[in-house]
Amino acid sequence: MVFSKDIVVFDFGLRCDINRWYQTNDDVMGGISNSRMSLNKNGNGVFSGTVSTENNGGFAMTRLPVKINVDDKKHKLVIKLKGDGKKYQFRIKSKINQRYWYVQSFQTSTKTQEIELPLSEFYASFRGYELTIDNFSETNIEEVAILIGNKKNEDFKLEIDKITIK
Repeated sequence: MVFSKDIVVFDFGLRCDINRWYQTNDDVMGGISNSRMSLNKNGNGVFSGTVSTENNGGFAMTRLPVKINVDDKKHKLVIKLKGDGKKYQFRIKSKINQRYWYVQSFQTSTKTQEIELPLSEFYASFRGYELTIDNFSETNIEEVAILIGNKKNEDFKLEIDKITIK
């Protein structure tokens, strides 16, 4: 349930513009993984594709630029989704040109679920390495992303209903 005070990051069921999402895969460094974001007949966003570890690859990511002001009463990011039993990362940037991400991993099941990720538990990471700076405590979010990179070859499919901040 979304309360009126919740911040909607993205709701796939509200005549959304799926083209606002874009993909960054390991092909930026020679890999051959691929991914896409599409809408299914139920009005859910579907992030799907194939991760390949060939050519030193191994990740696929979908990204969305946003402009969100987070007040100190908002404590968690909530993703309503149906997963595939695989582990993913949710990533946030407080500034669009920031080189590092704030990251938190989450495990999916094959049932519809609400994943709750406390904002204070997002840690800073750059190219897979944790940075020695404080966890997320910013008041702005300018980009969000979902990444899969489990160090193995695999197909994936994540059906997303909505993403909110509570």
